[in-house]
Amino acid sequence: MSNKITASMKNKSMIVLCLVLQIIFACQESKTLPILGEKQEINGKTIYHTIPDFEFLNQDSILVSQQMIKNKIYVADFFFTSCPTICPVMKTQMLRLHEKFKNNSDILLLSHSIDPTHDTPSVLKAYATKLNANTKKWQFLTGDRKKLFEIGEKSYMVTTQEDSTHAGGLLHSGAFLLIDKKRQVRGMYDGTKAPEVDKLIKDIQILIDEK
Repeated sequence: MSNKITASMKNKSMIVLCLVLQIIFACQESKTLPILGEKQEINGKTIYHTIPDFEFLNQDSILVSQQMIKNKIYVADFFFTSCPTICPVMKTQMLRLHEKFKNNSDILLLSHSIDPTHDTPSVLKAYATKLNANTKKWQFLTGDRKKLFEIGEKSYMVTTQEDSTHAGGLLHSGAFLLIDKKRQVRGMYDGTKAPEVDKLIKDIQILIDEK
């Protein structure tokens, strides 16, 4: 009798274990990232915030537009080459992403300079060379300051502005923005902190696996 009870308990334990494993696998499979920014309901359809069309010059004086990022996942940030505060730390962390995804052609990095007067394409080229950056993977962008500020504040939802009280006369966020293939903002991370960038790396993989 006791053997039958023991066998029954074992069977129940196995059933419970299988159910737990199924729940865990289901949670893992359904893991997804939020879509940040305001959204609208139009005719019963949800319209999410997206990064609008843009045109900026890169370090090679080539015009970069939304066509370059079509069907790509990318990480964006804002900086300026003479920044004496957070930018060097941010670029150290961006180099981690550069190295981690160097062989994945679906991942791009876009660094926007908010000091276009100084940060001409040639200056950005020298800056990229100093970082040993592969500029096919990591683009350094410049252009009209007003447009750079506008896309930073309104589209990427980060601080980008002139401020005489800050070093270099410019104030910008240290955020890294994760953008999906639909140009939706899927994450915002502190680019000055390694644990935040660790999370970003994991979240990029979630987007890679996302169907």
